[in-house]
Amino acid sequence: MSSAERKWPCEYCTYENFPSSKKCTMCYAPRPVYLISEEADQDIYICGGGGGGGGGGSGGSPPASPTADDASRKWACSLCTYLNWPRAAKCVQCRSPRRRASPLTAANLHEALAPLHIRTPSSESLARRGSPSTPSPRHHEPREPGTRKWVCSTCTYENYPRTRRCAMCQTWRPAEEEPSDGGGAAAASPPLSNYEYERRLRQLRRRQREADWVWLNACLATVDGDPEPVDAYLSSGGDPARQLSKAEVALLNRPAVFDVGLTLVHLAIRFCQDTILSTVLSRMEGAGSGVKRVPSLVAPDVAQAVRRSVATTLRQKKVAFPCYFMTDMTWFSLPADLDELPDMVQQQLFEELLDKEAQKELEADAPIINWNLDVTERLGSRLYALWNRTAGDCLLDSVLQTTWGVFDRENTLRRALFDSLHEAASAFYPRWYEYELQQTERLEYRLDEDQLRHDWLQLLALGKPGTPLEQLHVWTLAHIVRRPIIVYGVKYVKSFRGEPLGYARFEGVYLPLLWDSSFCSKSPVCLGYTRGHFSALIPAMPPTSHLTGAGADLHSPETGGVVFYPLMTHDGALLPVHFVTRSERGREEALLRQWLDVCVTDGGCLVTQCQLPRPPLLVAQMVQEWLNYYRRMCPVTGPVFPTKLPAAADEASSDNESEGE
Repeated sequence: MSSAERKWPCEYCTYENFPSSKKCTMCYAPRPVYLISEEADQDIYICGGGGGGGGGGSGGSPPASPTADDASRKWACSLCTYLNWPRAAKCVQCRSPRRRASPLTAANLHEALAPLHIRTPSSESLARRGSPSTPSPRHHEPREPGTRKWVCSTCTYENYPRTRRCAMCQTWRPAEEEPSDGGGAAAASPPLSNYEYERRLRQLRRRQREADWVWLNACLATVDGDPEPVDAYLSSGGDPARQLSKAEVALLNRPAVFDVGLTLVHLAIRFCQDTILSTVLSRMEGAGSGVKRVPSLVAPDVAQAVRRSVATTLRQKKVAFPCYFMTDMTWFSLPADLDELPDMVQQQLFEELLDKEAQKELEADAPIINWNLDVTERLGSRLYALWNRTAGDCLLDSVLQTTWGVFDRENTLRRALFDSLHEAASAFYPRWYEYELQQTERLEYRLDEDQLRHDWLQLLALGKPGTPLEQLHVWTLAHIVRRPIIVYGVKYVKSFRGEPLGYARFEGVYLPLLWDSSFCSKSPVCLGYTRGHFSALIPAMPPTSHLTGAGADLHSPETGGVVFYPLMTHDGALLPVHFVTRSERGREEALLRQWLDVCVTDGGCLVTQCQLPRPPLLVAQMVQEWLNYYRRMCPVTGPVFPTKLPAAADEASSDNESEGE
């Protein structure tokens, strides 16, 4: 076929149009007019303005190309392909420096301009479009709104009209570039000139040269788990609390990994880089050294083995109530060997182990924990708030910390939680529905059934890691661990100015009411709640001295000891019991006596006692490695305690191990 009979492809949507059409049938883009001539075995050059020539169709002849001597003496610019004289050190058109390379010919034109995202015609496409000697206008035809590409202000990449974010750096499209939704079609602005394009390209390259690559390499190394670039950044005086800016996120060009405002701490927590997290926290200003060394971070390999052991203890009964449950009953507590450490080492240990802000808010700002002297002093049952992650999984982490001493990094507990809610919804929903109606009646308003069903579906949709959880999830976790959960929390959520924003409803006792009481343990799990954050509250292992109080033996060879938790607030009120039916209202104390070992102290405080078993072998080994870190700080000389337990400890803890372990 002749050139007049061949179809021409659209440069935007690649649709092949008939030769007579002046605009694309699909996207209404104007038919392109190329000013680039391409001949076999000759260089590429830019044609002049009007283009002369013979008649229509393909009868015209192309303009004369430069001679071989001229082409050999001139050098082609690597950016705009302009042929410059040999004495020119910079390109006359775009002012880019001369690069010693082979002349830019038709064979390597596409390869040279591909990184710059510049579309160039091929020989075949030029042959289909006809001879370039056809007279062409000096300016492009005005395009209709929504048919021209828009240039990203960050990376200068040309995006298709319908995209709202840049395909390269994910930058949002500027408001002035958005196509108008009105009825009239306003004329679009002319396409970006070569000078403007090169100016923005030089701006991007200047940003790359001026960027702080020591800081950016530290961010990349945090994701990859390489501590050396992080140490180099911190050693050079880098700020550990520095946040990523919008331009830096565009340079890193990994939208799914880096976001504006993230720090090294956020990246280390998101990608589970415990060693880097410890290093960064140690360089941050704050109380004490700032570093946090919980046992699972000091012994990460043993902690990973503990998490695998937790996964093997989860079971599910194929009955009418298909809720997951743990087969092993374990508790985590501070070892009694802490008393052997010097006072200065003990002070550093507690600084790096506890959440001082949560401890102060629960203990000093409001008498929520450790307010009863009979429990804390005479019975030796003081609660300590462990440091916890703040990545949205604090509830699950705190439950595993109080039982196994590790974080839920593998989301094992979260999967079991939401699988139980979905599969046993017929058992959880009626009590939740009735409990929500009781709460609304107390506040003197009522919700219809459609609204409650919508709220229930929203609670079931919170299975994504990092999503904060609600009261229903605390109650479901009580069924999974097969023991009551006691939450000591603040009554009001306050702003940073101390103004109350709302009522916090987490405080109280959550009983596994859907199980049979004989299937569950009567030793509870204790959590702390402060300003939208959960913390694990654990006791210290009582000393080996034989003390008695409240009619209970505080130490026995079969268990690690006995501790006591108050079931009353400091003003003498009973802790609320959640998710009780209307028939069970008013019988909260009887329910507590049924599900807990309840007794009364000499001061008249209602408490529950908890039998602390000896920890499993892996947990005990993790604690020993953690203690050895602080034993090496002692000024006295002596052998370091072994990280592995002796054979006697193995036999004592073998009864608590699961079959999978």
